[in-house]
Amino acid sequence: MKRIEQTFVLLNGWALILMLSGMAIIVGSNISLRYLTSHSLPWADETARYLMIWLTFTGAGLILRIGGHVAITNLQEHLPDTGQKILRAAIVATLLAFFCFMVHVGVQYAQRMQYQVTPALRLPFIYVYAAMPVGFSLLIIHLLLIARGFILAGSYKRLDATASDQGTLPGGANG
Repeated sequence: MKRIEQTFVLLNGWALILMLSGMAIIVGSNISLRYLTSHSLPWADETARYLMIWLTFTGAGLILRIGGHVAITNLQEHLPDTGQKILRAAIVATLLAFFCFMVHVGVQYAQRMQYQVTPALRLPFIYVYAAMPVGFSLLIIHLLLIARGFILAGSYKRLDATASDQGTLPGGANG
């Protein structure tokens, strides 16, 4: 199971790297073309915008794993150990319910948008709006993978611990 989790995290990380790289290449090329030839790619801004949407939704799960989202811990810190565990379990259950609801809403919204196309790319909007259910599905998986450690100890997975198990971080940086 640990190997499956490591592979899942690695693939999620590489997907983000590829999307960010693609976005940088497209925007950089468009800027260069604009200044060198006085012409720009009509689809570049739109593509960069949609890649940013996909980056946001698909990257949220990796940030959740390490506790990178905003959290208010005052109440938790003032509770006894048992109360802290109960509160953390309630937080996990609430997040899980919210993420499941957002997958459902995201699928419905994406289906409603399937017949509209983007202005420049002429791509059906379902591919853009699919980022929401995909991203929240990834959040569910990441949440379930960290839930036990979070509930029992209030701990998150560390990037360097994951990287040391795998040898390197996505992108080749040593952990």
